[in-house]
Amino acid sequence: MNEEQRKQQAQINQVDNFDRIKKTTSDDMIAKYFQTSYEQQSPDIKQARKRRKEDVQFHYDFSIPEDVATIGKGKKFLIRTYGCQMNEHDTEVMAGILTEMGYESTTTTDDADIILLNTCAIRENAENKVFGEIGHLKPLKLEKPDLIIGVCGCMSQEESVVGRILKKHQHIDLIFGTHNIHRLPQLVKEAMFGKEMIVEVWSKEGDVIENLPKVRKGKIKAWVNIMYGCDKFCTYCIVPMTRGKERSRRPEDIIQEVRHLVASGYQEVTLLGQNVNAYGKDFEDLTYGLGDLMNDIHKIDIPRVRFTTSHPRDFDDRLIEVLAQGGNLLDHIHLPVQSGSSEILKKMNRKYTREEYLELVQKIRKAMPNVTLTTDIIVGFPNETEEQFEETMTLMEEVSFEAAYTYIYSPREGTPAARKKDDIPDDVKKQRLYRLNDLVNKQSAQSMKMYKDKTVNVLVEGESKKDPEVLAGYTDKNKLVNFKGPKSSIGKIVEVKITETKTWSLNGVMVESTVEVN
Repeated sequence: MNEEQRKQQAQINQVDNFDRIKKTTSDDMIAKYFQTSYEQQSPDIKQARKRRKEDVQFHYDFSIPEDVATIGKGKKFLIRTYGCQMNEHDTEVMAGILTEMGYESTTTTDDADIILLNTCAIRENAENKVFGEIGHLKPLKLEKPDLIIGVCGCMSQEESVVGRILKKHQHIDLIFGTHNIHRLPQLVKEAMFGKEMIVEVWSKEGDVIENLPKVRKGKIKAWVNIMYGCDKFCTYCIVPMTRGKERSRRPEDIIQEVRHLVASGYQEVTLLGQNVNAYGKDFEDLTYGLGDLMNDIHKIDIPRVRFTTSHPRDFDDRLIEVLAQGGNLLDHIHLPVQSGSSEILKKMNRKYTREEYLELVQKIRKAMPNVTLTTDIIVGFPNETEEQFEETMTLMEEVSFEAAYTYIYSPREGTPAARKKDDIPDDVKKQRLYRLNDLVNKQSAQSMKMYKDKTVNVLVEGESKKDPEVLAGYTDKNKLVNFKGPKSSIGKIVEVKITETKTWSLNGVMVESTVEVN
């Protein structure tokens, strides 16, 4: 049998395998996966609220098993990431694990021997994109039977998603969730040599795995995960069910990681958590929160420190006191409000009122007069009235947010809000989003005007996406700046005089001197 005949036979075998699985895939088969392959149920907020704080275990012994240490030699991997910064960070970890297994990264599907889709469950649009990509990959799988295609991340924690893949997308080889990324070497081995789809999704989320390898994007800015999960249970959000309970890393492990990044030449770290300023609230043996961690990192010689994403309910006085020290603790704060209506906030289970949010803003501004505030806002929450939407508009103006991520409400299966009857027409929701975005654009453009003719410090990240002759980077207040300068400036903090302001970016010219960073 020549090579062409072997390839054709492999394709026939692959089709036969798909058909065999399809014939045997039934509700009973799905039940088997969910009862015996792992402990997993449909998202259930009542059950999630009963989970306990204790039993968080810390593991420092991660290593690549010897039998798979070189399994990827001569092969390539591709990871496509959907969703939030936490997903981006998970992708860095998976890339690190695969690299240690001998794989090399690629950006094209045709070159890949393993393709992982790291998914997001926050919004319906993200889920639709993933299933669209799953469909697009089927012809490639038929052409390359040995290609491993995996679906991981938050979507994999949902029984309905796994059931849909089992029934309709049998070309998928591997499904795993958010709590067992450290098991990737074993899962890849099983997918490579097994004959059935590998499904391993854990509902247990009590462990913190340290010493996981990472392949970070670039050598300038880095994510540092300081905690996992969320216990806030906003009625619209699936995260507490897909990411599990809040569990904080030990401060000494975080500080060690930041010091390592400094030694490696990184200029900026962003402390990352699903609800980052709840950090430390689960510790039973010490009193130590995000403010204390920021205070310790403040003493480390790294130019810039950020954190995201915070919840107003956990933004305490200690954190404000520490941030007011300035220095490498930047005065740009992303503070999601979601709605300007106390009634809607109550329905969202945000546990603060409009007045309490404004009081927090006032407290932050008193301590940090030059603070820049940005936010998240959802419009069209079930049964939101015109008056309630107008309260969001007036809050936007009163706080003077300089930017905002805005969304039309998207129901997620398993959340309380998804069970609410929604009588707001789609065209009304879209019109509200349009009006809100118009206001956001105006406020952003206005905030940019104050930079005209001023000199700002810019951390240069690389070439502009639109023009390779132009460099791009961000100010300490997270404003995008485009300017012409030598490529040797990349990775450094330089002074740029602003010559033109736009709605979302600034243009300028580089000042000759470079800001010294030790």
